[in-house]
Amino acid sequence: MATPDDTEAQFYESLQRADLDRLMAVWADEEDVACVHPGGPRLVGTHAIRTAFEELFGQGHIDTRPAQVRRMTLGNTAVHHVLEEVRVNTADGPRSGYVLSTNVYLKTPLGWRMIVHHASPGTPRELQELTESTTTLH
Repeated sequence: MATPDDTEAQFYESLQRADLDRLMAVWADEEDVACVHPGGPRLVGTHAIRTAFEELFGQGHIDTRPAQVRRMTLGNTAVHHVLEEVRVNTADGPRSGYVLSTNVYLKTPLGWRMIVHHASPGTPRELQELTESTTTLH
C-alpha cells in the first residue's frame, strides 16, 4: 500500500469480498485506531474493529464503493472525504443508498495504513452538494 489511494482501494475491495484478513491489513497497528459505522458506537482498537466487521461479514459482503473522493494530504497523514454508494437487494429490486465517510491514513514504515473510518448516513441534500462539486483537494 504505497499510497493512501492503494489502501483505500483495498479497504473497499475487502468490503465487497467480505475478506476480513485483507480488510484488517489496511489498519495501522495502533491502539487508538477507530471506526464508526453509520448510527453505531465508536470502536477503538483493532480487536473491536475486527469483531464488528466479522459480525457484519457474517451477513454477507457489503456492496459499498466510493462514488466520489475528496483528498487532502499533509505530510504523513491523508484525509479522504468519501461519498460511498451502498447497494442492497430488496424485494422491490436493487436499491442504492449513500454514506458519507471520512477515512484517515497514516504513512507508516509498512506503507499507508488506515487509522480512522467514520461513516454517517447521507441525505439527498448532501448527495446533491457532493455530486455537483467538481473540486478535488490534494
